[in-house]
Amino acid sequence: MKLEKFFRLLLAGRCRFCRRSVASLLFVINLFHFGYNPIMGLSFADILYFLIAVAVVMSIHESAHALTSYFLGDPTAKIHGRISLNPMRHFDLLGFLLLVFVHFGWGKPVPVNPSNFKHPMRDSALTALAGPVSNFLIAFVVALPLRYLSEYMPSVVAAQLWWIFDLAIIWGIFNMLPIPPLDGGKILGLFVPRKYTAAYMQFQDKGLIWFGAFILLDMFVIWGVIGLVVPAVRGFTIVGWLVMHAYEVVRTVILYGV
Repeated sequence: MKLEKFFRLLLAGRCRFCRRSVASLLFVINLFHFGYNPIMGLSFADILYFLIAVAVVMSIHESAHALTSYFLGDPTAKIHGRISLNPMRHFDLLGFLLLVFVHFGWGKPVPVNPSNFKHPMRDSALTALAGPVSNFLIAFVVALPLRYLSEYMPSVVAAQLWWIFDLAIIWGIFNMLPIPPLDGGKILGLFVPRKYTAAYMQFQDKGLIWFGAFILLDMFVIWGVIGLVVPAVRGFTIVGWLVMHAYEVVRTVILYGV
């Protein structure tokens, strides 16, 4: 119960100790796996491309959640000013640190009150789905000039568009993983039969602790501990394998489908 409360406070941003603890944990993971900060391997220009791409992808992703919830009858996100493309309204320190250190992350969770929805479970799922869908739409829109106009673009513009394209796909795929509090955990609600609604809601309520346990298992036990004994799995993570394989498929489909 205490661990679940830790994760709830962490994601809600109301626990400074929680965030310091996770920041320390991220530093340990980073040293354990990389031996250095992976972003330091980038040039200054690439770091700027990365930061701009994060601002664009994150802002549209979170705004899509907020706009969809408002359209479906919940004004909570609008009241909190989340229907906005201003990245600072969506910035989450923990999600950004995760993105930098372990290559996946998120923006500040959009506040949603399901009781304002006409169909709470369905509309919550549709609100969650809007985020990843917006990411894939970004990738599709950006792919058009990259595919047909890249030879006429300044190299700086083309490079920035490639960063946005790749990050949008990875962000969308990661958030589709069916684990709360990720969007995929809520999207499951579209497919849950009525008789399993109570079990699904319990899964949502307890999902934070499972998410934390899964990430620790994936990063430390599989990659770290087992990797020391079995060299074949060294450097392997379930999340990384799933996201990158799906990324290659989606990337190819979009680039050659436009």
